[in-house]
Amino acid sequence: MAVDALVECVPNFSEGRDQSIIDAISKSIRDTPGCTLLDVDPGKSTNRTVYTFVGCPKSIVDGAVNAAKTAFKLIDMTKHHGEHPRMGALDVCPFVPIRNATMEDCVNCAKEFGKRISEEIGVPIFLYEEASTQAYRKQLKQIRSGEYEGLEEKLKDPKWAPDFGPAKFVPSYGASVTGARSFLIAYNVNILGTKEQAHRIALNVREAGRSDNEPGRLKFLKGIGWYVDEYKMAQVSMNLDNYLVTPPHMVFEECSKDARELNLGVAGSEIVGLVPLEAILMAADYYIQKENLFIIDESLKVRLAIERLGLSSCSYFDPKKRIIDYMVQEDLAVTQPLASMTLKGFIEILGSRTPAPGGGSASAVIAAMGAGLGAMTGWMTFGKKKFEALDSVMRELIPPLDKAMRDLIPYIDADTNAFNDYIKAMGLPKGPVRDEAMDKALKQAINVPLSTMKIASRCWEPMIKMAHHGNIASKSDLEVGAKSLETGIWGAYRNVTINLKDCKDPKYVESTTAEANAIIENANQSLKKILEILENRKD
Repeated sequence: MAVDALVECVPNFSEGRDQSIIDAISKSIRDTPGCTLLDVDPGKSTNRTVYTFVGCPKSIVDGAVNAAKTAFKLIDMTKHHGEHPRMGALDVCPFVPIRNATMEDCVNCAKEFGKRISEEIGVPIFLYEEASTQAYRKQLKQIRSGEYEGLEEKLKDPKWAPDFGPAKFVPSYGASVTGARSFLIAYNVNILGTKEQAHRIALNVREAGRSDNEPGRLKFLKGIGWYVDEYKMAQVSMNLDNYLVTPPHMVFEECSKDARELNLGVAGSEIVGLVPLEAILMAADYYIQKENLFIIDESLKVRLAIERLGLSSCSYFDPKKRIIDYMVQEDLAVTQPLASMTLKGFIEILGSRTPAPGGGSASAVIAAMGAGLGAMTGWMTFGKKKFEALDSVMRELIPPLDKAMRDLIPYIDADTNAFNDYIKAMGLPKGPVRDEAMDKALKQAINVPLSTMKIASRCWEPMIKMAHHGNIASKSDLEVGAKSLETGIWGAYRNVTINLKDCKDPKYVESTTAEANAIIENANQSLKKILEILENRKD
């Protein structure tokens, strides 16, 4: 999906058992132009379904409105019963900034949604979180207190006049809460015990604890305990309002600790809806450090986190369908058309009658290959019984080479883009606007290859150590890697210096020239050192 601003909407509907209604709401979202439905997560015990879809601000509001209208027609709250707190057919409808969108954008989405729904179907709408300005009705639990059953009386109190729509009770619908918030992770830990035991753990870990005088251990965490009939086990059901402070793995470990103290078994955990990749990688890094593992490949880190947290214990956790970064990732053919080409295709376009891609893009490729060969030498050493004593050394050397290799790949396209931007600036009418655009584009055309040089230069120290300790059977691979690294740096250096000639900023020229010269000198010396080390090794 290629949109300038991407907003996520995660509406929770009070229906988790009637598949025809669940499907009808899904269809109303799918049929909205500009909306992409990512996930539908129904729960029978909770009698609630969480939908996750994304789109630009206008489309996301249209999708939410269409879904709410469908719920208004099909859901009858007078007959609704379920484990989860609720006050309306569309119970809560948060908008979340995902990419190139601000919290203010999402507040505007919530207000537009509330205004339209109140006008089009005549139901009360409350604002919460960032969209609300009143402290006593800012949190969802404050607004939803009393739930659907207490809503009729609540609406008679002027303090609880809705932000949009009439202050009247609509029995078949109830009321909706909408607002803007940061990414929330709905997370459940499975307990082989009773609802009461799960709730006891929830009281221990949730921020509110048991009372103001007895707060819980984890910040930005809301939680209750319940029993899920279809799973035949209890759950500590939680919302993680700030996963950067309180991530899933921390919650899992704390709940597991309390369960052990109660002599209860823990049978994995469950993420409801989608989860940011960052939260999964944080869990992986925690267990890697805890267990002294050596894993740097992202897919393997994801797999480790899934296994350690038991995320497939209730249903299969497919990272391609449950991690939002993977779901909304733009097609590499759009964002990195050169890097996503076949090697044959890239070489052919490199040799075609076009000025770009040129030497800068080729230099990024060559430098990335050099770093990759250095990492490969490490992998040819790590984990082999013959070199077991070197495992700790390889754990130190492989990650920076692997990272440099991956960091250099985007510069294949960045260099070509910088050249194209400079050509566009040259095509503007002569005048101050053109001069400013050309200066900006020229500096970008210098900074991109300079960045290639900087990233590649980070490889020299681990490459030199690799020459000392790496598997000697990979000697020629490391030699080619070192020469490729030096060649990539030299090629990027030539792009820097040729563009500096046209730069009219003397201070920038002076500082950039000094930096580039230092990098190229270090590359020359480092290559020489690596080749000498390898030539003199006897093992």
